[in-house]
Amino acid sequence: MNAPVKLESGGLSQSFPIEGMTCASCVRRVEQAIGKVPGVASASVNLATERADVTYEGSPQTNAVVKAIQAAGYEVPAEASEFEIEGMTCASCVRRVEQAIRAVPGVLDASVNLATERATVTVAGAIPVTAVEAAVRNAGYEARLASAASDAAQRREEAKEAELGQLRRDLSIAAVLTLPIFLIDMGIHLFPGFHHWLGMTVGDRAVYVLFFVLATIVQFGPGLRFYRKGVPALLRLAPDMNSLVVIGTSAAWTYSVVATFLPSILPAGTVNVYFEASAVIVTLILLGRYLEAKAKGRTSEAIKRLMGLQAKSARVERDGAFVDVPLEDVRVGDVVQVRPGDKVPVDGIVLRGASFVDEAMISGEPVPVSKGEGAEVIGGTINKTGSFVFRAAKVGADTLLAQIIRMVEAAQGSKLPIQAMVDRVTAWFVPAVMVAAALTFVVWLVFGPEPALTFGLANAVAVLIIACPCAMGLATPTSIMVGTGRAAELGILFRNGEALQTLRSSQVVAVDKTGTLTLGRPELTDFIVAEGFHPDEALSLIASVEAQSEHPIAAAITNGAKNRELQLEEAQDFEAVPGFGATAIVAGRQVAVGADRYMERLGVDVGAFRDQASEFGRKAKTPLYAAINGQLAAVLAVADPMKPTTPQAIRALHELGLKVAMITGDNRRTAEAIAAELGIDEVVAEVLPDGKVEAIRRLRAGNRVVTFVGDGINDAPALAEADVGIAIGTGTDIAIESADVVLMSGDLNGVANAIGLSKATIENIRQNLFWAFAYNTVLIPVAAGALYPLWGILLSPQLAAGAMALSSVFVVGNAMRLKRYKAPLQSPDAGSGEASATARSLGTKGVSPAASSGR
Repeated sequence: MNAPVKLESGGLSQSFPIEGMTCASCVRRVEQAIGKVPGVASASVNLATERADVTYEGSPQTNAVVKAIQAAGYEVPAEASEFEIEGMTCASCVRRVEQAIRAVPGVLDASVNLATERATVTVAGAIPVTAVEAAVRNAGYEARLASAASDAAQRREEAKEAELGQLRRDLSIAAVLTLPIFLIDMGIHLFPGFHHWLGMTVGDRAVYVLFFVLATIVQFGPGLRFYRKGVPALLRLAPDMNSLVVIGTSAAWTYSVVATFLPSILPAGTVNVYFEASAVIVTLILLGRYLEAKAKGRTSEAIKRLMGLQAKSARVERDGAFVDVPLEDVRVGDVVQVRPGDKVPVDGIVLRGASFVDEAMISGEPVPVSKGEGAEVIGGTINKTGSFVFRAAKVGADTLLAQIIRMVEAAQGSKLPIQAMVDRVTAWFVPAVMVAAALTFVVWLVFGPEPALTFGLANAVAVLIIACPCAMGLATPTSIMVGTGRAAELGILFRNGEALQTLRSSQVVAVDKTGTLTLGRPELTDFIVAEGFHPDEALSLIASVEAQSEHPIAAAITNGAKNRELQLEEAQDFEAVPGFGATAIVAGRQVAVGADRYMERLGVDVGAFRDQASEFGRKAKTPLYAAINGQLAAVLAVADPMKPTTPQAIRALHELGLKVAMITGDNRRTAEAIAAELGIDEVVAEVLPDGKVEAIRRLRAGNRVVTFVGDGINDAPALAEADVGIAIGTGTDIAIESADVVLMSGDLNGVANAIGLSKATIENIRQNLFWAFAYNTVLIPVAAGALYPLWGILLSPQLAAGAMALSSVFVVGNAMRLKRYKAPLQSPDAGSGEASATARSLGTKGVSPAASSGR
């Protein structure tokens, strides 16, 4: 269980781990129990993650929710952890610390020991470490978790492993004891000679007594887990899947006991034993639950891998020396050292040193990124050969990796709208099955052939066992868990499950231009010199002037010269003319750079380059001219270049049958030139942020589903307005917080990949739901004996148990196929990054005077 989290709506949300749920009926009962607690606005229970997400109207009602869950027959795991407390001096301090901790939502009890300076905190679920530490700090003391081994996630993992071990043990015992019953019973039915020999040597009664002993151990040994959950549920008049198993196997076992020890009270011809049915049913259902638990464990591998990216410790400066400390001891502002091969422990800013850092886990790019003074580093990334020192900026839950893990967990725990139908069905499913079993028994008893009692009992038990709400309950959440986990591995983060379902229905993808379609910064794309001027010399002089300016276009020209390793000179008498250009004296020569109107002011004729300038304009590039000593020397083009993957991504969206619209604040001429180059269907230009919102509304005309992709602060309103908002992960925090889906790599290909994965996941869910409902719709009547009047076909309770077990395993196994989903579009390979794209645009050295474009 976590501490309450503030929602945008103003309410509070809290998550509870739940033990004991086995099927969709359990989910429904827990949701209803929590929903009745005063102050609870809504409750959403996920069978696959075994968690309940509760939203409150006012203050959290943690203890009331826990009691409601327990009253419904389930458990919220209680955990006890120790905190080290600093600053206590007397019993009054002890009392204040205890009161502060007990006031934390979710804490059931707190006991503070002054001598050991420790507090033992008991909570229902995982310990809310941050909330406890904050409460103690507010009371005037300091607290920290005594042992990292008590981490909630680790404990939950250990609990699941323990449960898997218990299932394996119970299954092994049941299988060993059931096998003799099964083999002897099969031999009796298949080989009359074996049956005769057994009756003559041992006797039927002795065989039945052996069956009784073995089946009883199975029934009340490994099978006791069904009674512990099923019987209380029956007493509460809220039967679940365990209740069905208990009624079915107990009926078979009890009838067999009567047939073995009191055969005289049964009608003639009905003295049959079903010990093999009760034992085989228990064994097969345990087998199904074991396989299901193993498969469910694998659905959360994405989270495990993400958590595995975190460093375990950090080298932090303490008292002038670097020492290794646990990761949880790192604080904002700490100075941290990273050596070759180390994981970067937390997010921060490089102070000194330089290295290359592998950021593939964030960006998906295989090429390590250069890091120097002032560069940002991200926790979980891997340092390569160099070493550096950085200042911690974000630690703990604030790091980017922690935010990614929270996003994935939130998406995995969410419910899709399609789940509402399942919830309505499962509300009455188990009671309906029990009614169907009772009717089956009565109909066979009244209208069935002799021995009617035997037929009625066998078929009623088969109906109880064949029904499987487990498959219905697992159909949606397991697909969501695996699908969102696979998405995280591809750099696609779904922040909620509804976006996962809606994205597949997208009809229009609207994209922002700057930073989404383009790199988001101007670059020098073309440089053509007039006769008599050398390209390198001319560009060096021009860049020397522009180096004095702060204008983005000036920075693009300067960077273009630096990329070609040109030496810049000192500029004197620099003068900037706003809206026109700039001039300075470089190496004794008067150099002027600016627009055509600036050249006209200086009396320089630009007619020689008029055609090239017009061509630049058609390609959405900004043309500039340069004059040296009053003579036209060159024409330059500056533009915000397309990302290398943009054309491929637009084509992919068209191939998916989607319309692509561009919404931008740029002028219409530039926007339409870019749209024509990329094949974009619609253009909305010269709009402010609120204009983007209005554009989204217009695109939605005709009930079209609109997805918007953006990266800037000004995109946040449009991201929130769209049916699905997709934020480029390299953009701003505000844009990411406003979005439903985040693309960590900043690669627009991720949009098509996200839509493709959304389609695959929803299709997988539909397959699971079809299987789960079709299975029950078809096999429950078969189990009841619907085929017997026509073809004499009956479904034995053992086969019903096997089919029931396989249905859940099938659903989980089908969901696991999403782990093998392959993205239709891959990120660019090494060497196709932004730096190399820039190098290709200008060439590695000089640009030929005859070239009209350096691309």
